[in-house]
Amino acid sequence: MNEEIMQVAIRIKTLREIANLSTEEISKELNISKEDYENYENGKSDIPVSFLYSLSNRYKVELTEILTGESPKLRVYELVKNGEGIGVDRRKDYKYQSLAYNFTHKKIEPFIVIIEPKDGNIPIHYNAHKGQEFNYLLEGKMVFYINGKEIILNKGDSIYFDSGYEHAHRALDNKSAKFLAIIL
Repeated sequence: MNEEIMQVAIRIKTLREIANLSTEEISKELNISKEDYENYENGKSDIPVSFLYSLSNRYKVELTEILTGESPKLRVYELVKNGEGIGVDRRKDYKYQSLAYNFTHKKIEPFIVIIEPKDGNIPIHYNAHKGQEFNYLLEGKMVFYINGKEIILNKGDSIYFDSGYEHAHRALDNKSAKFLAIIL
């Protein structure tokens, strides 16, 4: 794994140790397997942003602190110019760009997400996390999977959902899909 993921993995482990929790306790609390949790903590697996968001809520720290090791500073507003959001490379299938990384005490986590097209025979990785989520498709076309349903989204379409249900996305038509994701 790359150095950035290893740094995040170290922060995850440090938070767990500060909370005096075992890997069994935290994995059970976050509803993931002990093996998956330990792979995240050891930097052996890609770490889903949804997992990091759940972890930040659990430990009551800003997601930015887990991602960058720095505390957000802004309290009145944060302006992020086009293309200047902090890149979050946590999973091979998705590219995230945080749009409010330096604003403290956020009530939402907004991201631009880009999904590259891939072979339809490759399995999709599902995520689930506490809360709700809003996705607005900016470019391309994608299929959104949730609770056994497949929903086609075209440019300008949006979906609001309970993110506690397993969900996933796939770009269609051999083109990237780009969407705004807001995690509550």
